[in-house]
Amino acid sequence: MDTLRAELAVLAARLIVEDGLDYGTAKRKAAKRLLGQRVAHDLLPSNDEIEQQVREELALFHAETQPLQLQQLRRAALTLMEEFAAFNPHLAGAVWHGTANEHSDLHVLLFTDDTKGVEIHCIDRGFDVQVGEAPHYAGRGRVEQLTLDWPPHRREAFVAHLSLYPEKDIRGALLPDAQGRTPRGSLAAVRHILQQPEAPADNPSP
Repeated sequence: MDTLRAELAVLAARLIVEDGLDYGTAKRKAAKRLLGQRVAHDLLPSNDEIEQQVREELALFHAETQPLQLQQLRRAALTLMEEFAAFNPHLAGAVWHGTANEHSDLHVLLFTDDTKGVEIHCIDRGFDVQVGEAPHYAGRGRVEQLTLDWPPHRREAFVAHLSLYPEKDIRGALLPDAQGRTPRGSLAAVRHILQQPEAPADNPSP
């Protein structure tokens, strides 16, 4: 990685860890801060390069607090997935990959052809849900996304995003990523990692 890409990756990682920014926004803000202008996409660091810097940032400056925060987020994710177990939930993002901290949201993908059933479940349970959209994980347009506080009606709740996918999309969602990791975890997989003595620093492969 050349010097500019390395500097951008370090700054983007710091913005992700300290401000909870997503990778795309962190890249753009890092480029603006360092160069004062937009940078061609091919000059920006990849998500994998930034993730490596995120791990180093966490290890150097947040080693005493981040593991506990990650465990709390994963426990909250587990209860969220159990709540929506009928809709084939899979955990994604920083909470699954092990790079989450206090600024991270929960990202769960539901693979179901019964999207109305998801909405009815939220209504029946009295969940205060905001309806929006999110990019498809494979870049194929956008999908419906429900956002809510989890656990609901709690002062110390996390922001949770439920992205709704058709059942057939589950195949592509579990293909290994560029590093050979499982990019998303099933309910059984999340239960498995929470049974371990300590949350791992990176994504497990159950």
